[in-house]
Amino acid sequence: MAVEITSLPKYEPRLVGSHKGSFGKALLIAGSWGMTGAAVLAGKGALRSGVGLVSVATADACVPTIAAGEPSYMTLSLPEDGDRRISLVEHHSLLKTAESCTSVGIGPGLGRSSDLDHTVCGLVRDLPLPLVIDADAINALVSHQPYLEQRHEETILTPHPGEFARLLDVSTHDVQEKRVELAVDYAMKYQVVVVLKGEGTVVTDGARYYVNKTGNPGLATGGTGDVLMGFITGLVAQPGFKAFDAACLGVYLHGLAGDLAAQELSQPGMLASDLPFYLAKAWTRFVG
Repeated sequence: MAVEITSLPKYEPRLVGSHKGSFGKALLIAGSWGMTGAAVLAGKGALRSGVGLVSVATADACVPTIAAGEPSYMTLSLPEDGDRRISLVEHHSLLKTAESCTSVGIGPGLGRSSDLDHTVCGLVRDLPLPLVIDADAINALVSHQPYLEQRHEETILTPHPGEFARLLDVSTHDVQEKRVELAVDYAMKYQVVVVLKGEGTVVTDGARYYVNKTGNPGLATGGTGDVLMGFITGLVAQPGFKAFDAACLGVYLHGLAGDLAAQELSQPGMLASDLPFYLAKAWTRFVG
């Protein structure tokens, strides 16, 4: 039986003399035409984690929009298909691109295509780095979940209840009725960390689970999950953060950012694009 965890990992103060290389490098594979905002939000979320460097890889047509969204991350151009989604990318070229990174996140705003499914599955199988899988990358895995068992590095999945229901081939109602039990069982079976989003977000590695207490209904708006995915990807890129700890701290601070935003903006008035600013305030509250 999994053990409930109620404490959060300790924050280690930064050493004098640290530089950006001291805090890792995150690569996000995200965005498509019409969903460039998801990549922008994920990139900003990653930057607010404290990671040293963030790069966003996206379809060529999307690069100018995503680059304009935030000057602090870098952008990488990938081949695009006729719908201006990432086209068939030989995953070995992405593995080469990721060699200098310490974590990779994939999914926000990708869209769906057979080419993307192929790319996602190749990375899941072969990427020798911590990997965060979200949104359409989760959907791409529905028919290919055994690839998760072939991974040798830490893996974090961040589904909302509907996406998790598709992975399990059950109803969303079933997921909501047994959130902890189903998340624990899945994490144990595939040796991954599951972040099952929603009220009382569940984080589990199959042996332990954490139920988050921060957050409010103001977070129920498009894009907040993209910020969370980027934030967790940035945390796990940093030395000393294992996947379970990064996920627990990520959901806690993301929810706290939502609470701080709601105090000033109201719950109905919050936007996902407000969250990166309030993540900085959440860090201030957390580190004291």
